[in-house]
Amino acid sequence: MLRSLWTAASGMSGQQFNIDTISNNLANVNTSGYKKNRVDFEDLLYQTVRFAGTPVTAGAQIPVGIEVGHGVRPVATQKIFTPGSFKQTDNPLDLAIEGDGFFQILLPDGTIAYTRDGAFKRDGQGRVVTSDGFALEPEIIIPEDAVEVTVGSDGTVSVLLPGDNATQAVGQIDLVRFVNPAGLSSMGRNLFQETQASGFPMVGTPGLDGFGGLAQGWLEMSNVQVVEEMVNLIIAQRAYETNSRAIQASDEMLQTANNLRR
Repeated sequence: MLRSLWTAASGMSGQQFNIDTISNNLANVNTSGYKKNRVDFEDLLYQTVRFAGTPVTAGAQIPVGIEVGHGVRPVATQKIFTPGSFKQTDNPLDLAIEGDGFFQILLPDGTIAYTRDGAFKRDGQGRVVTSDGFALEPEIIIPEDAVEVTVGSDGTVSVLLPGDNATQAVGQIDLVRFVNPAGLSSMGRNLFQETQASGFPMVGTPGLDGFGGLAQGWLEMSNVQVVEEMVNLIIAQRAYETNSRAIQASDEMLQTANNLRR
């Protein structure tokens, strides 16, 4: 059997995976805080027919060997943490991180998740929560009679109460960052989870020690560029078609061999 059948099949499978990833990027073009994925490929095992450097005569060696590859496979899907564009909302609980860092989110099981999506709301208890109802960590409670909420670039949350002339602080938003944010595990719901590859979370104050500052009334949008993804989609589609042509050519070669007569 021609090895090209399996080689081209691995190419079709890899490009299908690539198109699946591109489709997910395009589907999340309007998702706040979304970071696009990129597929990395690697070539497969090589069959060495003749080794380079093999001596042929006294003082002479083969300069170049003969190797035949066996295809390709996806080896990684990497999150690209370039900043997305900012959108002004004028909502006091919409927060964008201007630089490095993640918000901390407390999950129902007590673990901490991380997000760049700063579209926060207030629940029935006045807690600042995500759209799924998960509380911001550390917990911040906005008094029910607060007439104004202010979030400073350093994460200080202040409120203005009826009858007061000055605001009072009710909490502090901390950010975290990782040595390798691309190693975070995507959980869905705009959340990431720590892994051994990401390293341990480093907690800090917004605007200090390399952490980004907070912008109130703004949201960070997806960093997906539609034109770029459409170009990648065309390239993947053409690569898929080319590999299918290789399978078709191999099939025709086998058919020719089967039709030989003595």
